Amino acid sequence: MESDHPHGLTFRLPATSPQTSDAAFGLGDINPTFFLSPSRPSAFTWGFGPTFSLPTATDRLLGSGKWAAGPAVVGLYQSGPWVVGALANNIWPFSGDQSQPEMNRLTVQPFINYNFDDGWYATSSPVVTADWNARGEKWTVPVGGGFGRLFRIGSQPVNAQAQAFYNAVRADEGPKWTARFQLQFLFPRYSVERGVERRLKPAWRQAARQSPCRS
Repeated sequence: MESDHPHGLTFRLPATSPQTSDAAFGLGDINPTFFLSPSRPSAFTWGFGPTFSLPTATDRLLGSGKWAAGPAVVGLYQSGPWVVGALANNIWPFSGDQSQPEMNRLTVQPFINYNFDDGWYATSSPVVTADWNARGEKWTVPVGGGFGRLFRIGSQPVNAQAQAFYNAVRADEGPKWTARFQLQFLFPRYSVERGVERRLKPAWRQAARQSPCRS
């Protein structure tokens, strides 16, 4: 059975070190997101679906301790070398460690990319969050950006990028600066017909640059 709405899937597994009086370093909660979007190409692309937060953190300081879920949406516009868009979701817990604080968190990730030759691109994709249950300042608003490049290791497409952000709005105990390093192994859809494969190559390049996956 064919469908005009292909599926998309992203995972986020952060490695983090909180700047608090009690510090820890390790892996955070896994955040998979599933998208359903139109398959017909156009300058504007959108998608929607569920997102989840899985309590996989290696230290209680690095995660919520909760199983949580909520809705997610994404939209992006492509014109020449530019890609502009945003991804947003809000999650609520439905099970987990009752001793951990309750979760009600909004995440909005705007992104803007400018693509150069040879796979290089400039990018800014800050992760803006709002903790609705927090006392005091609820928002964290980073400002910054960085560079990345798409390349191949043998026949395997890879996307690598680095970005740095200053948290212009943050809670009192929040970090002033954050750095993000990303390495993605890409598995683009292709056809054995050379002509179709050539037409699909720009699509996976664009998708990789604005992908919300982080590691």
